[in-house]
Amino acid sequence: MVIGRFAPSPTGALHAGSLVAALASWLDVRAQGGRWLVRIEDVDTPRCVPGADQRILQQLADCGLVPDEAPTWQSQRGHLYEAALARLVDEGLAYPCACSRKDIAMAQAALGRSATRGVELPYPGTCRPERGALQGRAARAWRLHTGRLMPNQPPAQDGPAPTATYSIANPALTITWNDRRLGPQRQDVATAVGDFVLRRADGLWAYQLAVVVDDAAQGITHVVRGEDLADNTPRQILLQRALGLPTPLYLHTPLVRAADGEKLSKQNGAEAVDTRAPLQALNAAAAPLGLPPAPTSDVRGALAFWTDAWRTRWC
Repeated sequence: MVIGRFAPSPTGALHAGSLVAALASWLDVRAQGGRWLVRIEDVDTPRCVPGADQRILQQLADCGLVPDEAPTWQSQRGHLYEAALARLVDEGLAYPCACSRKDIAMAQAALGRSATRGVELPYPGTCRPERGALQGRAARAWRLHTGRLMPNQPPAQDGPAPTATYSIANPALTITWNDRRLGPQRQDVATAVGDFVLRRADGLWAYQLAVVVDDAAQGITHVVRGEDLADNTPRQILLQRALGLPTPLYLHTPLVRAADGEKLSKQNGAEAVDTRAPLQALNAAAAPLGLPPAPTSDVRGALAFWTDAWRTRWC
């Protein structure tokens, strides 16, 4: 069965861009006769706004986007992330790191590399066990050891999850996948990202680990989300392979941009979408998805119309 999800962060109410992703994920599941889940991704607790989770759920309900089971909150699932990290540590695929962002910038500067706007510098593996580990410094974070992952390890199949295969070699980890909208994609994770964080220096769980563990635990088969998250996909596929978990199908939707060309986000002050007029909000969300205006004044009828249109285009 197709199982999809919408996974907002409660750092504020839904804005126009996040409603596009919500509508797309709902339509994708409904077009295939599946189940649609909502997961509140609240592991980054300092950024969470009290009450935002309930407002998001109400906005979705106003638009007829109701999950098929009770929503889940990542903040209640830490034991699952702990178990996943412990497995990676036991298999030599994760290690503690003492480096700050300044340390990483200095290490990269020594190699003649500097940061570019909006792009995080790849971690150079300073604290890898084979390079001397912490060298007496206190651990800050936990990282995935990409150098011990085989580049072409196949994704998990049905049945018992295989044990991750790795070697001490440091191959180029080129992850390839096919996005249902963007087409063939590829990234050399070791070069572009390096050994990425699984647990942050402040003790909070990193998004990459939490989303991979939750998607597998909830049986997610189809991930539909904004195009700004496409760059996360290779890291998540790599983690899925390291943990012996299946890889969902991915579709990344077009971004909704503000007048200045920047993508709409809560961080840059995007206004909450007004769902007191749900059909108006839904018609605005349907347009970036290439869906025509609904020929009805009824929300249920509009969603049925767009479901048929989505099925024709994407399923």
